[in-house]
Amino acid sequence: MIIDISQEVFSSKIFPGDPSPHRKSLMSTADGDVCNLTEFSMCAHNGTHIDAPYHFLEDGKTVEKMGLEPFVGDCFLARCNGDVTAADASAIMEKARTANAAERILIAGKATVTAEAARVFAAAGIKLIGNESQTVGPENAPKEVHLILLGAEVVLLEGIVLTDIPEGRYFLSAAPLSLGGCDGAPCRAYLIK
Repeated sequence: MIIDISQEVFSSKIFPGDPSPHRKSLMSTADGDVCNLTEFSMCAHNGTHIDAPYHFLEDGKTVEKMGLEPFVGDCFLARCNGDVTAADASAIMEKARTANAAERILIAGKATVTAEAARVFAAAGIKLIGNESQTVGPENAPKEVHLILLGAEVVLLEGIVLTDIPEGRYFLSAAPLSLGGCDGAPCRAYLIK
C-alpha cells in the first residue's frame, strides 16, 4: 500500500512570513492554445519540503549536494503531541530500533521537537526527522533546534501529513527537487507499508 503524506502545494500551510505559492496559466486549450501550460512561483519551504543544512548553516550542504540516501529508506512513524522531550525522543528511538527502522524518524501529531530532544536524535545518528508542522522546532524560535539537527547533518522533512496513519515501520520516499545552491526544496513524500 502506498500512502501519500504530502500537502497539495497551492493550498498548503505556509510558515508565517513566507510567500504563498502562486500559479498562472500561460496557455489554455480551452482558449484555443495548443496545450495547457502553467507557470508557478513558491518559496522552497512551502508545503511538504526538506531543509538542507545550508538553511541555517553558512557552510552547510545545499540541496543538490545532499544525495538521496537520507530521503529514501525504512523509517519509523511515532505519534506525539505537545513538546517532544528528551525522554520522548529516547522512547521513540527505542521503538525505532526495535522495529529495525532507526535511521529516519517521522513524528505524527501536533508535536514540537525541543532542543533536548533534538540532541537525543542527533546523538542517535539518524539521517532524517520529519513532522507535520511547517517547522521541526518551536515556530516562534526555530533556530536552536535547526542548528542542532542540521549541524549533525540530520535533514528535516517538514509539513508532512500523517493523519490516521498508525505507528510503525514504513518505507519512506521523500526525494527533494534538485535545486542547486538552495537551502530547501519541495518534495512529494510517500510511505509504503
